[in-house]
Amino acid sequence: MDLLDFEAQGLYFEEPDVAGVKELIAEAAENYSGGDAELPLLRAYFKAPESLNVLVALNRFYYYQHRLEEALGATVKALAVIRPLVSFPENWRDLQQSHLTETPAALLTQVRLYLFTLKAIGFINMRLENLDISRDIFEKLVELDSKDRIGAQGLLELVIKRKADNQPSGASSC
Repeated sequence: MDLLDFEAQGLYFEEPDVAGVKELIAEAAENYSGGDAELPLLRAYFKAPESLNVLVALNRFYYYQHRLEEALGATVKALAVIRPLVSFPENWRDLQQSHLTETPAALLTQVRLYLFTLKAIGFINMRLENLDISRDIFEKLVELDSKDRIGAQGLLELVIKRKADNQPSGASSC
């Protein structure tokens, strides 16, 4: 399956949200430079905890604040929201090529969103030095995406190199 060969439909940011959520996200964007963006985002989250608009905004906010644990939490939650939309297994490790190929064409936008969200989880884990989980995620994405449309191959190579660099070197000679 070519993950670029589809017509985009059902984009998450086009979905309607609970009343007031869009305004809270806009307020957070306006207040970002002043340091007052988190409260409106959290208020939006409490209004609509399943909203991908809110979860993506939280991820971005926390990531750019270098609050990677919180960014990871928002991204993991987003993956949990997307997963049932595409009927993927609860654990991403159980995802097989057949899950992608058997997905109706109308859901390919959500499939890509799921895979990119999984990639983001791998990337944040890499930044947190959780290299084993990052490697596992990137290996899964490479297995599923032979044309590297998601772009996990380079990240996998980077994780492998970082793991090798972190290995203690052999006995030193004096």
